[in-house]
Amino acid sequence: MTATAALQVPFVPGPDTPVIPAHRLVDGYTGPIACFADLSWPLLPMNGNPGVTQSTIHWDPFPAAFREEMRLPAWTLINRDLTSVFLRERNPSWRARQSPGATCKTIGIWARLAEWLTERGITELRDCTTEVLREYGHHLRDSGAARSTVHIVLSCLTRLWAFDQLSGRPSGVGRPPWETEGVDDYLPPATSGGENDTEAIAEQTMGPLLIWAIRMVEDFSDDIFAAWAERNRLHAVANSNPTIPASLASLKAFMEPLIAEGLPIPTTSWLGKAALAGTYIAAITGASRNQVYNTSKRLGWRQAALRNPGTCPLRIPVTGTLAGNPWREALDYDEGAYLMRQLGTACFIVIAYLTGMRPGEAVGLRSGCCPNPGSDEQEQPGRHLITSTVYKTARDEDGNHRSEGELRDVPWVAIAPVVNAIRVLERFVPDGALLFDHHAHDLRGIRAGTGSLTVQTMADRVEDFVSWANEEAKRHGLTSEVIPPDPHGAIGTERFRRSLAWHIARRPGGLVALAIQYGHLRTSVSVGYASRSRDGIHALLDVETARATIDTVVDLHDDLEEGVGISGPAARRAIKAAATAAQYKGAVINTRQARQVLANPELAVYDNPNTLLMCVYKRDKALCHRGIKDTPSLDRCLSGCGNIARTDQHVTKILDRADFLEKQAAYVPGPLGDRLRRNAARLRDVAEDHHRARITLQDGAA
Repeated sequence: MTATAALQVPFVPGPDTPVIPAHRLVDGYTGPIACFADLSWPLLPMNGNPGVTQSTIHWDPFPAAFREEMRLPAWTLINRDLTSVFLRERNPSWRARQSPGATCKTIGIWARLAEWLTERGITELRDCTTEVLREYGHHLRDSGAARSTVHIVLSCLTRLWAFDQLSGRPSGVGRPPWETEGVDDYLPPATSGGENDTEAIAEQTMGPLLIWAIRMVEDFSDDIFAAWAERNRLHAVANSNPTIPASLASLKAFMEPLIAEGLPIPTTSWLGKAALAGTYIAAITGASRNQVYNTSKRLGWRQAALRNPGTCPLRIPVTGTLAGNPWREALDYDEGAYLMRQLGTACFIVIAYLTGMRPGEAVGLRSGCCPNPGSDEQEQPGRHLITSTVYKTARDEDGNHRSEGELRDVPWVAIAPVVNAIRVLERFVPDGALLFDHHAHDLRGIRAGTGSLTVQTMADRVEDFVSWANEEAKRHGLTSEVIPPDPHGAIGTERFRRSLAWHIARRPGGLVALAIQYGHLRTSVSVGYASRSRDGIHALLDVETARATIDTVVDLHDDLEEGVGISGPAARRAIKAAATAAQYKGAVINTRQARQVLANPELAVYDNPNTLLMCVYKRDKALCHRGIKDTPSLDRCLSGCGNIARTDQHVTKILDRADFLEKQAAYVPGPLGDRLRRNAARLRDVAEDHHRARITLQDGAA
């Protein structure tokens, strides 16, 4: 009998029984495994995802009355699978086995049930009857939690009932009433939620954030690596310096003039406070660390350093520039680890935003994931592709979650800034290692465990990077490059993916507009993003494109109702599209609805702020690509196209632009000034044509 088959026989574990069976261990795990009687059950042995926080089941939080009784269904949850008969009666999203993180959360939900039961004088699971669970279900429904949250809790309580039955000694907990009555009566009203409702990062925040991240990767990284290497060299030198009279004399020769003349003394930060930079001073003077420690204590140098702190400049050249000037006069011994941390975070920002990867997938990348491409038949270099591991949607042949993930079947396209970020990260780690390996990125200390920095850690570091970038902007007087707070709160990690979809869908030509501002990207979505697999970013792009379309149609409807005029060969088609706006106003667009919107030719309305017009797309009238595509190429709008429409607001902006060009022309001599004036005149002609031909709803245009 195999180990798997043996576990299907009801079994009551003893105190020394392993919590995790051998067949559930991830490949290569050789560490300890908790026993049934232990106060904590780490689930690390069954977790292969390097980018998630390691889960541990703690028994101390359980009420004493339930602590021992609930161990058995918890052990059964880890060691056994739900039966196929049980699963056939439930939603297809149910799985026979949960991931380690979900397992830990499930047992945490059981603990909250135990607390609630204890408050009501119930101290055994057999007394948690169907009627008691009905009361608890109504308590959850009325608790103010989101519908999705309550649904998850109810499912976890169903698992308690199911795995209690599968255990070797069932307690007799009652069957949840929502199993027979349906779940709707136990759920609060539906609300929106999930990735599609995550707010995109505001443009005024994302723009300078991306600029600083790319700048860090491409302009400052060589200096930062050099500073870190020099810091490590000085550290090694200080540790190897001998304690001899000559080195003591050298130490005094360096320190005594500083003390006598009241000059700044090299200091460093230790536990948030200034301290004498003993290691740095030892390294540059040849003294041993003991000599620095003992002499500074005896002669009062420590107190002098606190009264007059100074820097610890590294004797390495600074090559990076900012606004045409060196970004540092000198890099400091004390900031090496801090700058390396900011550099790693900058790489994450670039990768997460400019690929559309989920954050867990980004932190799971490995060195070598983006090899240099070969050349095509025309000897042109091919595109860089990123091979990554998918974690969120990874399933085994039975549909159960695979914590170790699975290789993405279609690679991500890597544009130049992303390739540069990966190359920088590959300097952090050896070949084949995780690019965000925590040993390589936790440079100020060593912590237990394996894997990469967690997604939550990266979220904290993104906020820290914003603070660092803003300090740099202030230091260099770049007030226009300060990163303002996002109106929707912390940037986090999940919002980069949504933000990319927002900027692609709402920027003409499908260009990653914010990166273009920095001068790095010229890659259109049709080249760089269209080859993604269906679990890449396409679904999110569909949702954001549909939302942009609905926003345009709704805004046009409201404008027309206010008496705004519209002109152009597609004006009447635009009015017809706007008439459908009422059914979409305020609607929450999911993936299925997005595809319906995009498939409706009556809603093919695209605002193009760069050319100050609206495209009411009809394939056979398109001049941008001569009718060979189902969507317009908004970066190639032509003035004679039959799909153009303009509103009064467009024309107001056209006249503003004409005024601006004429003002510019007054300061530009010769042919260039003449060209600006001609362009201004052409814009005024467009405005005049609009006012002559505009129609409104009040004119009976509909």
